[in-house]
Amino acid sequence: QVKLVESGGGLAQPGGSLRLSCAASGRIVVINAMGWYRQAPGKERELVATISSTGRTNYADSVKGRFTISRDNADNTRYLQMTSLKPEDTAVYYCNSRGLYLDTISRLEYDVWGQGTQVTVSS
Repeated sequence: QVKLVESGGGLAQPGGSLRLSCAASGRIVVINAMGWYRQAPGKERELVATISSTGRTNYADSVKGRFTISRDNADNTRYLQMTSLKPEDTAVYYCNSRGLYLDTISRLEYDVWGQGTQVTVSS
């Protein structure tokens, strides 16, 4: 089993910054991709940013130039640095990870989500 633990988030003023962290634990063999999605009230969950095992990043157009996703491979942690925050960034942010983990005798694919963390941007 693979588990994700998110931290960070909270309340920020417009123009402010926050940093989210997501730590993956378990018998992970390889993390193929890890990233952040968000869901605002009444809206569908949408991609925010992802980073692949090779370090390739992908961002939603709405956050390009403001958010930065990074990784610390040493402890399977990914970070989302959010700057120039806007009220429309308000949402529950979910971490997602996909890859391979070691089962009893074989490697299996996993695709797991974190519990979500609230980000509120308001003055």
